[in-house]
Amino acid sequence: MIRALLLALLLIPGLAFARCEDVAPGQKPQNTPREFVGETLDEIVARGFIEFAVYENYPPFSWDEGGTPRGVDVEIGRLIAESLKVEPRFRFVAPGETVEADLLNYVWKGAAVDGRVSNVMLRVPYDSAFACRVEQVVFTGQYASERVAIAYSLAAYPDAVPGPDAEGRHKGAPVPAFFRYDDVGVENDSIADFYLTSLPGGGTAAHLHRYRTVGLAMDALAAGEVMAVMGPQSELEWRDGDGIAVHNPDLPAFALSSWTLGVAVHTSHRDLGYAVDDAIAAGLADGRIAAIYAQYGLDFLPPER
Repeated sequence: MIRALLLALLLIPGLAFARCEDVAPGQKPQNTPREFVGETLDEIVARGFIEFAVYENYPPFSWDEGGTPRGVDVEIGRLIAESLKVEPRFRFVAPGETVEADLLNYVWKGAAVDGRVSNVMLRVPYDSAFACRVEQVVFTGQYASERVAIAYSLAAYPDAVPGPDAEGRHKGAPVPAFFRYDDVGVENDSIADFYLTSLPGGGTAAHLHRYRTVGLAMDALAAGEVMAVMGPQSELEWRDGDGIAVHNPDLPAFALSSWTLGVAVHTSHRDLGYAVDDAIAAGLADGRIAAIYAQYGLDFLPPER
């Protein structure tokens, strides 16, 4: 799910430019039909609801449970809607090949089929250089950070200390160097997959087991098919317990082991972006967003704002 944007950033050898200095302005969309632009903040308030685009089947962040939207991002959407005094509605969307494609389809233009946009898209990874390239979108409302971690079997690593030390490490827990010899699961074509196959010295790829999702990799860990899983910490924490622990090892030569998450709105609706950012800032300040993460059994990592 953390796809082309993060993988591309791994390949950027240090961004020495001033913000947007190296990005040529793109061609502005012309003759865009009105229905593809979305609603203004006043229109949203007048009609009484706001629509959020969230990824489908993506626990612990967003999924449908018997007709009821659930997940961290769903609760953050409800927090935003409460601040605007409107009803939250959630549109579950499928991830595309790239983040740019998702933004085009769900925020600023609309897909070829059912070509409408949503008012706000949640769980959008924020990067300053990427924001310069996608001029049709305002990236705002940074509400959390995410980082790469390792979930591991306590039976496979019996010398590991289950509880973290003062620095958040688990003594004796596996580090990437172990995976030259030990089987590890990753989501196929993910940032963890890319990192492990790029480690100096090689040998890691022979022990990689690739799965369609992190959840399926964690199923394999629970079944004893692999000894560890590498991926986003929140997705690993959602499935830990019962002999599985999660820790944050040192990741040498990993240019992007953590990232910031926020929201995206159409560039023509900056007043909506300001209102959403104010709601999130208030939720961060009074602890409501941290409490949402705790509700789902996750550690909250504050965003860089």
